[in-house]
Amino acid sequence: MRITMKPLQSMLLSQLDHFSDKLMQIFKSKGGVKGQKIKNALAITDSCDNTNINIKRECILKGLMIYLTEDPDSFFKEYVATEDAENEIPNTVMGIYKIRRGDCTEDIGVVIEGVKVLSNLDCVILAFIMLFGLIYALDLSFPDNLKYTFEFIQKILMNLEGHRLNAKIQQLKIKLFA
Repeated sequence: MRITMKPLQSMLLSQLDHFSDKLMQIFKSKGGVKGQKIKNALAITDSCDNTNINIKRECILKGLMIYLTEDPDSFFKEYVATEDAENEIPNTVMGIYKIRRGDCTEDIGVVIEGVKVLSNLDCVILAFIMLFGLIYALDLSFPDNLKYTFEFIQKILMNLEGHRLNAKIQQLKIKLFA
């Protein structure tokens, strides 16, 4: 529930919501192949009505990963059948899975070292928050393929240990606060 006396879920969600419009502006200004990937990730928010804030948050998180030159598809896994998930989850080092059956989401959860540590979560963004808390509480290293995203969450959104920033994160912070 708390990381260093800060309420994890409420603070992360409020900060993400606070910066969402500015992040969307920054993402949409990006050109080239990266800009197209971001545009595709954010297209889901345009197609759905604005009633589901969690889908918007998930899209912003994926856009952030792409902006920071990271691959959200290596972290967020979506399966059509439970059998597919059961076969692939043991090979997953760290990530979030979503099992769909038709148009309905059957299960959303967190995997660490090939083990489902959390399941039946309400949404992907909640799974991400829980994973962030687990990484912090268990003193795990951020996954190498998403180290910039987690650093951004930790140092910019949660304002934890934010004194030394990676150059990519520093540039994004300058654009965010400009």
